[in-house]
Amino acid sequence: MALILTFLGKGGTGRSTIAIATAKKYAAQGKRVLLLSQDPGPGLGILLGTPLTSTPQEIAPNFKAVQVQSAPMLERRWDEVKKLEAQYVRTPFFKQIYGQELGVLPGMDSALALNELREYDESKQYDAIVYDGTGGMDMLRMLGMPEILSWYIRRFRQALEDSDLGKALSPFIQPVVSTVLNVDLSGDNPFQSTQQVNNLLDRGKAALADPNRTAAYLVTTADESAIGTARYLWGSSQQIGLTVGGVIVNQAPITKTIAADFEPLTAVSVPAHSDHNWQPLIDALPDFSEATRAPKPIDINIAQRQVSLFLPSFDKKQIKLIQSGPEVTIEAGDQRRNILLPPALTGKSVTGAKFQNGYLIISF
Repeated sequence: MALILTFLGKGGTGRSTIAIATAKKYAAQGKRVLLLSQDPGPGLGILLGTPLTSTPQEIAPNFKAVQVQSAPMLERRWDEVKKLEAQYVRTPFFKQIYGQELGVLPGMDSALALNELREYDESKQYDAIVYDGTGGMDMLRMLGMPEILSWYIRRFRQALEDSDLGKALSPFIQPVVSTVLNVDLSGDNPFQSTQQVNNLLDRGKAALADPNRTAAYLVTTADESAIGTARYLWGSSQQIGLTVGGVIVNQAPITKTIAADFEPLTAVSVPAHSDHNWQPLIDALPDFSEATRAPKPIDINIAQRQVSLFLPSFDKKQIKLIQSGPEVTIEAGDQRRNILLPPALTGKSVTGAKFQNGYLIISF
């Protein structure tokens, strides 16, 4: 599996430039690198000097780049769904709807981009994937999608199985899910196949939670609003279990104020890039392998019956703890996280909670 790196920050702080420099750095080390962009515009291709398409283009030895293009991906998936519908449904109702007509609904592009990222990761063709996404809350929601989907499956599966709607849809669920997720779902009972979907989602959650597999870095300038945005995204990333390994300050020195704003993360300053000489920027980049030293988003201590969540940039008033079922829900900022507790703590009531030094510590 590949190492996946991405960058968070306000637009205009140089995230795409940092992403290119990172890809160049890994390629120079002999690693097979894919730079994956969710921006369909020409900007990244101009910076690279090569127009990008939905097929990986070779930029340099060991270095390829590709654009996620949602409309063609949706069209391709839809045509596959129609073929399966004709096979499993006596009177197909999608046959008069053509993939070329479909528009991309809000949120659909994120799901398609996440699946594209997963497929490139599982292809085993790359040692590192640098994901140049939108860098904001919508990207964090995209990366957190496996955890949210797994919660919906856990809580709604039984209700759907028992419903008349679920029984009516059961012959069609398995082939559609198999096609859209590009996985092999076999078995007589399609609802039993949700376990295989859960396994797929669990792999996604595990990859996101492992800083050896996935990490993000904050990119900011000295501008106050850019710093504020980076801090907010830092806290929000913890709500999806994403490790933030450090801070990259673009074209500005590391002041005492900036260092204090992002403690305990390490901040580095990088210079402007030159079209003819990227090396100074590449040399100034952090050691991305040190992301494993960053604070973990969540730590569960069964012996002490405690769950600790790292929620930097938030204060006590912005955090809400809810326990209305077998799981614990944490609201922070504009993010909500349902924590699936280990068996030893499942069903236990919260006996106390405190917010200390950026950590929410929950006792059971």
